[in-house]
Amino acid sequence: MKKRSEKQQDLDSLKTELARVSTVILTTFQGITVHDDTKLRRSVQAAGGSYQVVKNTIAERAANGTPAEKLLTNLKGTNSIAYTNTDPVALAKALTKIAKDVPAFQFRAGIVEGRVISVAEIQQLANLPSKDELISKIMFLLNAPAQRIAVALNALPRNLAVTVNEAIKANKFGSGGGEPLETKALTTADRDALEKELPL
Repeated sequence: MKKRSEKQQDLDSLKTELARVSTVILTTFQGITVHDDTKLRRSVQAAGGSYQVVKNTIAERAANGTPAEKLLTNLKGTNSIAYTNTDPVALAKALTKIAKDVPAFQFRAGIVEGRVISVAEIQQLANLPSKDELISKIMFLLNAPAQRIAVALNALPRNLAVTVNEAIKANKFGSGGGEPLETKALTTADRDALEKELPL
């Protein structure tokens, strides 16, 4: 059994954690195996979060004055919490996957940015794109036009060379005593041919 000083250290440590996080998900773990518990902790850690089993009285006292206060009150039964200050979607995805594989692990409620959410809302949160997925999509959209421009610019010298070569073969530039290049006007057909060769 823990000494009073050790319990106070646990309370102070948890209070510090809860004061700096934006998302807390309250869960129950009764009946979960050691193997599944280890798997759960690793999944939460990989999502940028933390997970711990809590004593109800310590959790309630630690949450007092923190964003989690509205969630961690009047607790009953066996409880655990997962929390993060990074991406709530990533945490919800990790926990939802574990909940599907481990029936003993169940959601009770959660709080995101100061708003208490239900079990159904936690599952809806898990269906949203994660922060990393959103960043990847945005970068793709930003890079796509630049890539098309780069391809067009790279093709410009090649297409211009082909156009000039074809013009020389067709004697468009004149030869010998013909008119100088700078004074020889292009016909409409010549301009059309050039426009077709150059990329838009």
